[in-house]
Parts: sequence; C-alpha cells; structure tokens
Amino acid sequence: MVEIKHLVKRFGNHFAVDDISFTVGDGEVVGFLGPNGAGKSTTMNMITGYLSSTSGTVLIDGHDILEDTMQAKKLIGFLPEQPPLYIDMTVWEYLSFVFDLKDCKFNKKKHIEEVCSLVKILDVKNRLIRNLSKGYKQRVGIAGALIGNPKIVIFDEPTVGLDPKQIIDIRNLIRNLGKNHTVILSTHIMQEVQAVCDRIVVINNGKIIADEKTASFNNAVNQNTRYRVKIAGPQKEILKHVRSLVGIVSCEVHGEREGDAFSYDIESAQNIDIRKSLFRALADKGWPMLGMEPIGMELEDIFLKLINAPKGDKK
Repeated sequence: MVEIKHLVKRFGNHFAVDDISFTVGDGEVVGFLGPNGAGKSTTMNMITGYLSSTSGTVLIDGHDILEDTMQAKKLIGFLPEQPPLYIDMTVWEYLSFVFDLKDCKFNKKKHIEEVCSLVKILDVKNRLIRNLSKGYKQRVGIAGALIGNPKIVIFDEPTVGLDPKQIIDIRNLIRNLGKNHTVILSTHIMQEVQAVCDRIVVINNGKIIADEKTASFNNAVNQNTRYRVKIAGPQKEILKHVRSLVGIVSCEVHGEREGDAFSYDIESAQNIDIRKSLFRALADKGWPMLGMEPIGMELEDIFLKLINAPKGDKK
C-alpha cells in the first residue's frame, strides 16, 4: 500500500532523511519511531506530498506521490502534529468544508455523521471549534483526515499535549481505525506503539535503524539476559556478592521487602546463562532463592539502546 524507496531529503549540507526504504502493507498499523529531530516529521511530509524529496520515491497504492499527486493524495488522510483547524467554524462547518475541498462523492450529510460518530464528536458538531478542549480539537482533526474514507491514515504525534484520559481515547480510536485502514503513526512515545501498532520502524539521524514486529522488537538488538530473582538474605551483602560474579552485568533491588526476601533484577552478559552458577553462589552463602523469572527489555530501553548503539551494532 505504501512503498518508500531510497528516500532522501537534504537541507543544504544536512541530511534530514538519508536514503530510507520501507513498506507498509494493507491493514497494517505501523509505528514510526524516533527521537526529536530524527527525521520523522520530514518523512511524513514527504509521504503525504507536503514536502518534495531530494531523491527517492514514495508510492501510494502504486501512485507516485510527486508524479501522480492527485490520485495518490486521494488515498491519504493526514493529521499533522498541529491539526489545521479553522477555529471560527463549527465542527460541522469545518468538516463540510473539508468534504467539499476533497471533492467527495458520498452523501454529504450521511458521510459526515458517520465520521463524527466514529470519532465520537456528534455531541459537539454544532459548537465552535475554538471553544473545544484540546482533546476534542484533536478528534476534529482526525475526523477531517477521515473525510473521504481514505485507505491510508497518517498521524504525526497525535497525543502530544493531551491529558491521560484523552491519550487513552485517541489510542483506542487509532486501534479501531486499524481494523479498516492502513495506519502510520509517527511518535516518540513508547507506550503509543505498544498500545496500537503491529510493527515498529525506528529512525535516527535520518536513517532506519530497526524494522520489526512489535511483539518481537526485543530481537532488534543484541540484548543481555535479564531475570527477576527473589532471594532471602541480607540485601547489601547479596547485592555485593551477586555483582562480583562472573558474567553479571548488573544487579538492582526491585520492589518491596517480603519478610527477609527481596526481588532483584539481575542482568547477565550476552550468551551467558547464569542460572546454575547463581543458584550455587547463593546456596554456598546460605541465601535461599525463592523464585526466578525471565524479564524482557522494556521497549523504551530497547529504543534508547538502538539510538545510542555504535553504528556497526545497529540492525
């Protein structure tokens, strides 16, 4: 559905986007991640045709965004970071304006009502946009992107500045949109992609450094093995002893005390299984191991590890 081939955007001597390629299939919800200044918004603007590329191509369902602009743009609904709303219009007037601007062929009243119902703004359809909360304004922006029932919906930082309830509402909305649309979500917020995305593409310094299914994103980096281990015994001595063992990268206390036992997050070096040696080391000291379970790397930790890794270590 969306195919990006060797896309480059240069501003003077600075490469904001540096030869990136990836595809987004029909019905996929893809998170496009990166720190501020990584090239996310520049890429989104090139995908949607708001910004021309220095080189490379963007194909929207086979239509080149620069060569076959009108056909390509008809397939896209775009919500930029700052929704382009006319705040002196009512919600209905604004969506009616967008409907006409897009030259839609649907029944106008029915289509706008369907979109309002989908994003849950029917109750404010006759209110001036300037008087709406930021969360409702964001919903109106999403509604505008959905007018014309585009196959592809692109969101650039859709929850910035929203309160926790509004964030949850917008995430649920995006998740529901993914059932009938191809969705690209550009964000630097980890919880966003965990909540709604099937796949994650990570960009940093204008280059793609990872492209993985969300469920298997841990495999995008060579991560060490981590365990949460409950050990009964003196905390300070346990920390000192475990940290001194061969193959141990770190050992930190996790959670509250339970009797004379604490839980510890213990990380081993890559390709070293420390379970048996750890058991023997604790048994020799007379410190019972009451439980052990593997723990995955948090998505935020993986993200930071990816963007901070030496160039040769990135995949």
